[in-house]
Amino acid sequence: MPAPPAPRVPAPRTPAWPPKSAPRLFVEPALAAGERRVIEGNPAHYLARVMRVAPGDAVILCDDETGEWAARVADVDKRSVTLEIAERLREREDVPDLWLCPALLKKDRFDLVLEKATELGAACIRPVLTRRCVADKLNPERARTIITEAAEQCARTALPELAEPVKLDALLADWTEDRALFFADEEGGESAADAFCYHDGPAAILIGPEGGFDEAERAAIRAHPAARPISLGPRILRGETAAIAALAVWMAEAGDWLDED
Repeated sequence: MPAPPAPRVPAPRTPAWPPKSAPRLFVEPALAAGERRVIEGNPAHYLARVMRVAPGDAVILCDDETGEWAARVADVDKRSVTLEIAERLREREDVPDLWLCPALLKKDRFDLVLEKATELGAACIRPVLTRRCVADKLNPERARTIITEAAEQCARTALPELAEPVKLDALLADWTEDRALFFADEEGGESAADAFCYHDGPAAILIGPEGGFDEAERAAIRAHPAARPISLGPRILRGETAAIAALAVWMAEAGDWLDED
């Protein structure tokens, strides 16, 4: 009897490059293919000491301008990592023209707002100071670090703009009717889902502090021609919960979640 045919051995698969597990970093200035980029400071420590990259390893870079790039480690020194930019993987993402205007909260709670607003795709974060705010200052360097790390962890290719905190009366005075100001009012308003679903154009969501807006602030907001009071449901939400919930509803009803297959 003839010998049975030898089993077919599939050819080994070429590993995907860059691997999904490659570390990600946002860098400045804009990147270009063929460039050598020296990474220093905390990012270099992260690559060399935490991720333990070695020559030939992949690193994914984003510059918040041109998109996402694959790079190879060329050299690892005590205080720096040299990368060779290989190719662009993705264009910088388009995000809905939505601003989040959250009242300042206690540090750990506002950190959560910054992180989740970044993950959910807010285009701009404009902190607001109100009469009942417990906090009155924001460390911009720390805030940008939180935003950048959140964007790296969720594979964003764009960073939300971070504005300096501004008092509520100044925010309203400079606001134009071109951008709808959806005001999360504890006393009620149109359902957020309904309001967002039928809106087309630039928008912002205004969220109050731990103690809510006082009566004078609420009246001033409602009197503004761009303001649209909305309800986030039958329960009173904490400031950080309201911000996250409102952004999630927006992305589901009017944002870029609608573009997913």
